[in-house]
Amino acid sequence: MTTIYLIRHGQASFGAESYDQLSPNGELQAKLLGRYFDRILKEAPYVVAGSMQRHQQTAQLALAECFPEVEIHTDSAWNEFNHQQVFAQYEPRFNQPELMKEDVAKEVNPRAYLAKIFEGAIERWTGGEYHHEYEESWPHFKQRVEDALQHLCDDLAQKQPRYAVVFTSGGVISVAAGKILGLTPNKTFALNWAITNSSITTLRLVGSEPQLLSLNEHHFIKAENSNLLTWI
Repeated sequence: MTTIYLIRHGQASFGAESYDQLSPNGELQAKLLGRYFDRILKEAPYVVAGSMQRHQQTAQLALAECFPEVEIHTDSAWNEFNHQQVFAQYEPRFNQPELMKEDVAKEVNPRAYLAKIFEGAIERWTGGEYHHEYEESWPHFKQRVEDALQHLCDDLAQKQPRYAVVFTSGGVISVAAGKILGLTPNKTFALNWAITNSSITTLRLVGSEPQLLSLNEHHFIKAENSNLLTWI
């Protein structure tokens, strides 16, 4: 029976010209993840990563701490949706990431303010009226992730490794969990907002069907230093 670990990438560079790279904090989170895997995994896993830079960096840094010789199978089907476009279609000035970062920094409760923006942007994206305005609509993203999950499960059912690790993003993990649990889009993205950088969501493969065992495990970071916990 295969255990699948879905990993959200380490903290990326919020508000920078390119979000798609790990911050110094994100690099440390990835290394802590790798050290944790070194303690709990009894043999080398089968590894898949999205093609985004933050996925690849998280995978490389984590695996360097535990299984440095493992091959990383890159699959863009595990890539995140274009969150910057989703924000910009909701509020055009957010087409410049630095302006969003400035607005968030001015708030007394930055996380609550960002959550409000995120909720509004996601409601617009998933609502149905504006699907044609996005490079990748919500239905297409959802189907892509569900197909990627099923393809992985079918592949693992054939290979039967003891462990599989997938380095991806919060939106992808939320959709995968939402598919298994039968969640609405709103409840799916409520999970997205809660998923911590470098956290672990665990699935068990029964035949070729995934079962959710745990969501958003991040105790290995909190035990080291709770100040390292991040959500964006």
